[in-house]
Amino acid sequence: MPKFAANLSMMYTDLPFLDRFEAAAQDGFKAVEYLFPYAFTKEELAARLQAHGLQQVLFNAPPGGTDAASIAHAWEVTGRRGTACLPGLEAEFRAGVTLALDYAQALHCPRIHLMAGLIPDGLDREAVQPTYIANLRWAAAQAAIQGLDVLIEPINTRDIPRFFLNRQDHAHEIIERVGAPNLKVQMDLYHCQIVEGDVAMKIRQYLPTGRVGHFQIAGVPERHEPDVGEVNYPYLFQVIDEVAKETGWDGWVGCEYRPRLGAQTGGTTAGLGWLHASLRC
Repeated sequence: MPKFAANLSMMYTDLPFLDRFEAAAQDGFKAVEYLFPYAFTKEELAARLQAHGLQQVLFNAPPGGTDAASIAHAWEVTGRRGTACLPGLEAEFRAGVTLALDYAQALHCPRIHLMAGLIPDGLDREAVQPTYIANLRWAAAQAAIQGLDVLIEPINTRDIPRFFLNRQDHAHEIIERVGAPNLKVQMDLYHCQIVEGDVAMKIRQYLPTGRVGHFQIAGVPERHEPDVGEVNYPYLFQVIDEVAKETGWDGWVGCEYRPRLGAQTGGTTAGLGWLHASLRC
């Protein structure tokens, strides 16, 4: 079976954030991911990882802003969803990536996600794509100095209207254009199913390219546990396993879903039957 990482932004929300590391470890997870680390010091987060034997495998560069307060404001108040495609904000993008790389080094995290951002009103995708490509090329070069990967993620426009990047083929086209070996795709099967479908064949198509750096999963359409909804995840896990064995891929599958029991005490743990069944296979 694939290796699963708990997403601490969406899971264990009955607990304060820093307590979620212990809860994930107690449930058998060996790795974690989350949206953003910037509300906490690098030392706090590193201590939790070390104390509970966890590996940090992914987090996002800032969605906007350059410090903890402005990053939180950008995400929660102004609705920013990244700056990579936004003309005129190149300096803010670079400052955010620099901060993310600093955290990644301290947390021994091998990859960060660079959120594309929303297409500004009055512009179209073609108008902002040159900015996106130039920003990704710069970020990939900076990450390469530290031996890290940077990821881009197609996201469905039902959840995030006007998000720049929506399809797997476009993501791989962008990677070709940038030409950096450490720029890879964060293949979220939840978003892929909503936008494109035919998920198993897309795994078979793109995983052998070496350009898929990370998977994420959630049930469709409610974004609950992967055993709820229209997607047959046990089959998709078998597909990932099969292709991984053929290609030597050894990445992680992030559990980026909202448990059905939400913030109820023990709600995340109660919904992990799918994980236990997968690990028994």
